[in-house]
Amino acid sequence: MITKHKLAERIKKMREDRELSQEELAAMLGVPRPSISQIESGQRDISSIELAKLAKIFEISVDDLLSPDLDEKECKEIKREPKTPKFDKEKFKQVLLYILDKCGAKANVGETVLYKLLYFSDFNYYELFEDYLTGASYRKISYGPAPCDFQQVIQEMIDEGELKKVTTQYYGKPQKKYLPLVNADINAWKWSAREKEVIDNVVERLSSMDAATISEFSHEDIPWEVTKDKEIIDYDTVFYRKPPFSVRAYPEE
Repeated sequence: MITKHKLAERIKKMREDRELSQEELAAMLGVPRPSISQIESGQRDISSIELAKLAKIFEISVDDLLSPDLDEKECKEIKREPKTPKFDKEKFKQVLLYILDKCGAKANVGETVLYKLLYFSDFNYYELFEDYLTGASYRKISYGPAPCDFQQVIQEMIDEGELKKVTTQYYGKPQKKYLPLVNADINAWKWSAREKEVIDNVVERLSSMDAATISEFSHEDIPWEVTKDKEIIDYDTVFYRKPPFSVRAYPEE
């Protein structure tokens, strides 16, 4: 078994190798920032639950994390096989139409707000049920998560007569809006009640925010915080969310 001092050194090294601050690691682990400092100096014991979380964050097994013989270079290079979502483009179109039908007419709901409503629908669903709603990939950009396939999907829907794109003014700034020309076909796609409920909750909570407000809000969500600029956001990071973003009731530790 690895010594407490060696484990402390290893955790600090692996955090630094991944360019995470103590504050970022604390948020992912669900502890105050000073706790990370205490862990890395060997002044604080680590619970089995925290070890499991650290192993997941560092993308290695608990056994590897605790191995006395594991070279630090090996720790850095060991990677898990990431889950690759299968993008359901037709489902994405229906979710988009449904959101637009619910709130697209609001003056504040332009392209940026729409990006975030789609993101929170997908990631909230994944946190709750550990399954994908649309499987869309989202990239970290400066004003929040953005769906990678959005423009391609939008153009297809415009070409197929399902959407109309218009440019309006919102508080003196140009705004892209999308008007649905058809209704979402919920029955044809056999949506479950829980899928509809997740989307409805996102729309109810967030659709009144303007682009700047919802972008700033998304910046506080752990999945966006821990992702490097322009990289794809890992769905599994939802399990390290803080209130008020987490939508799942976890058992008391």
